[in-house]
Amino acid sequence: MDLKDAVLMMKIESADHPTVASAAQTVYDRLADGESVDYRLLDELIGEASGKGLLRALRAKHGPVAYEAIIGPVLTEIGRSKPIRSQRYTDTVPDPEADPLLVSTWPPR
Repeated sequence: MDLKDAVLMMKIESADHPTVASAAQTVYDRLADGESVDYRLLDELIGEASGKGLLRALRAKHGPVAYEAIIGPVLTEIGRSKPIRSQRYTDTVPDPEADPLLVSTWPPR
């Protein structure tokens, strides 16, 4: 299933949830017009669907394989497009006054 089909399925299944249906319609219209879709719109769609219990309902109704086929393309596109921000790298020098573990070891010899 491609991204457009996955979003269409989410739109159809979200008829009882207007905010999810609206988000899905926006994404689907852009895809149908051949436009690219920003990952934030897809992230919003998944967030709304999750918040309304739609993801759980999709899994219960269609089973795990079909659920993955519907949700997978959306999550893949979010993962492909979303910028990665590393929390691990920092170019600042640790302050020994702020960290008691570094008081006796800083500066390195």
